[in-house]
Amino acid sequence: MSPFKIAVLAGDGIGPEVMGEALRVLATVSDKFSLEFDFAERLVGGASIYSAGQALPEETLDACRAADAILFGSVGGPKWESLPPGQQPERAALLPLRRHFSLFANLRPAVCLPELTHASPVKESHIEGGFDVLCVRELTGGLYFGQPKGRHEENGEPVAIDTMVYRRGEIERIAHVAFQAALGRGGRLTSIDKANVLENGVLWRQTVTEIAREYPDVRLNHLYVDNAAMQLIKNPRGFDVILAENLFGDILSDEMAMIAGSLGMLPSASLGVRETAHGRFGMYEPSGGSAPDIAGKGIANPIAQILSAAMMLRYSLARPAAADAIEAGVRAAIRGGFRTGDIHTAGDKLVNTREMADAIISEIGKG
Repeated sequence: MSPFKIAVLAGDGIGPEVMGEALRVLATVSDKFSLEFDFAERLVGGASIYSAGQALPEETLDACRAADAILFGSVGGPKWESLPPGQQPERAALLPLRRHFSLFANLRPAVCLPELTHASPVKESHIEGGFDVLCVRELTGGLYFGQPKGRHEENGEPVAIDTMVYRRGEIERIAHVAFQAALGRGGRLTSIDKANVLENGVLWRQTVTEIAREYPDVRLNHLYVDNAAMQLIKNPRGFDVILAENLFGDILSDEMAMIAGSLGMLPSASLGVRETAHGRFGMYEPSGGSAPDIAGKGIANPIAQILSAAMMLRYSLARPAAADAIEAGVRAAIRGGFRTGDIHTAGDKLVNTREMADAIISEIGKG
């Protein structure tokens, strides 16, 4: 079998640090499961602005086009906030990648392991034993991409316009992803909208309700987004799969990450429409940002990046056994008491970025 071609875009801030550890973990499962990877490491974001004058140069896009999947780190930071909005790394790299490759389905699992309930700001009595919720977020429509968009002046006063647009086909497409995910989990799907205020919310609810008829084994309920935000804090274990449009999914998935204890623990997958020789093309990245305040200190939690690599193995490369091995290695390292600073409490083993990856690699070897 030919090697798996992976475009590696480490980006800015802690991106290169945690990406290096994820690549070490992939090397470990490569040996263990006889896999071969062809990594094409390219610049993106602020790092690319320095070297190539733009956040997403053609050379980087070419590597992504040739790849089976993209393993992404993080982009952005205060260094580039003075640039015009359209040239800042997030808008000039991340959103164009999603648009260019039609990465419409964002999967963000929020998992709070039983050993880490203390790290959550939610009362432990609400999350005793941990929880596991999957957010399925529509990623290429809605307010972030709708037109018209822009700024102008009316009577000497600045006016900004963003338009929230959804087409039925976009809703159907992401709904099928969410229902199929629910079939493989607890069989429960909560669809999020604002149908009491927004016209696109009415269309969203109608469409999801109709699609539900094709999935009689999935129990569907609907929540307004403001109520969902409250219920997630009150009882996160009451959710299984959450389906949301772009803006609501962005906000709720970050809330889920905080409830779980740390953004440093949570991966994500953004899946597209294109099929490769191995699976569905996708981009895999941590749910957190570039964390410039700790960049270069070697203390960042690499688990989100490592678990993103596991999701890549599962969804784009069709290697579930290797993905299982990485996920089991992470759980075993946590059970063993290894903690980076974001999840550390007294009595645990405080480790740095590389040492956490070492612990995971050791557990994968044992398995």
